[in-house]
Amino acid sequence: MARILAVDDERAILDALARVLGRDGHEVVKAADPTAVPGTDLSRFDLVLCDVMMPGLDGFELVRQIRPDFDGPIIFLTARVAEEDAVAGYGLGADDYVRKPFGAAELRAKVAAHLRRERRPRSHALSFGEVRIDLGARGLAVGGEAVLGWESDADDAAISMQVSRARRKLSEAGADPIATVWGMGYKWQL
Repeated sequence: MARILAVDDERAILDALARVLGRDGHEVVKAADPTAVPGTDLSRFDLVLCDVMMPGLDGFELVRQIRPDFDGPIIFLTARVAEEDAVAGYGLGADDYVRKPFGAAELRAKVAAHLRRERRPRSHALSFGEVRIDLGARGLAVGGEAVLGWESDADDAAISMQVSRARRKLSEAGADPIATVWGMGYKWQL
């Protein structure tokens, strides 16, 4: 089902996580040394479970380092019960906070919920009044009607002129987000 990275300095907890989550068919990769995680290819994982209190590199600092490279769910597992610890964890990019000792059923349910949420179809779209830009489908509609498209009668020169005008206006504001994709068209980049 899912590939989960579990980071905890206690081997017994790592073994328990692998056993409990293995019941649902998940593969749990155990990491007892948190300092080795930042160099790992995190794109291979669907979810990260991370202890907070670990020697060498605590879970808060670890999440701070890996969050820019991992956009999947991160769940903290910790014995800390203070509200400010949970708030700090969420502020660093954690998606959930499970307090130790935790029940196997609760952990399995939370992992399943986060994985289910990640697998939902995404509708990456921007709407501006009647204008809707569907980033996933790379389409634009006004009032529900598709605008232009491959079979359009629009002249390439007219499109180039409009893009040129948009670039000039954006440049005056200090931005240059439009890139040319040769043979395809244009793309918005940050």
